[in-house]
Amino acid sequence: MSTAQLHLFQLVSPALPVGAFSYSEGLEVLVQAGRITTPAALEAWLRAELERGALGVEAAALVPLAAALNRARSALAASMEGELAAALTELRELDGWLLAARESAELRAQQRQMGQSLLRLLADLGWPLPRGSDGLAWPAAWAWAGVCLDLPPADLVEAYLYGWVANQISAAVRLVPLGPTQGQRLQLALAPLITERASALGASDPRRLWSGGVGAGLAQLSHRELYSRLFRS
Repeated sequence: MSTAQLHLFQLVSPALPVGAFSYSEGLEVLVQAGRITTPAALEAWLRAELERGALGVEAAALVPLAAALNRARSALAASMEGELAAALTELRELDGWLLAARESAELRAQQRQMGQSLLRLLADLGWPLPRGSDGLAWPAAWAWAGVCLDLPPADLVEAYLYGWVANQISAAVRLVPLGPTQGQRLQLALAPLITERASALGASDPRRLWSGGVGAGLAQLSHRELYSRLFRS
């Protein structure tokens, strides 16, 4: 087993201290509304998000985000201020575009909080961001983790999708309720789709993609109106 694979396992571990466990991304709304009450309904929801949701746009953006961060790091080391400025401009524009595309304030807050938590962790481990690239949200922070850990772009995209699915299933175990064995069965069932989508998204331009996750957007917007909540989104 390669060091890169072990680094990948660490990045997708539920022990990663970024607070992902506290978010449901609208799933809590759907469960309370009676829209998702069975494993089959949850699987259909997760498949729809993998195939048509905003998650795919974010995953496709990981490759150009990582490329911009790599260029910024190299330019900083070589004292190439012009190249550094160009790389940082591309990075900030894509990071801001992704954040603006998320419908709810709760989800944007989630993206910022998780991104900053991961960036602080990486800095504490000896990988501070290149100068001028602070304040990045979750996808860009994930891309920086991939750069720091020398992860291949294809693996980085696949891990991003896998981690999102695992977190949604973890939330569903507490909400639906869904038994842990059924949760593991569902994670296995979705593995081929995760691999397929990662392959396609890793070669896609995120700005040419679209999100059909209207239901997810509406659920996320409705979360703050819930009377009783377990999750932050």
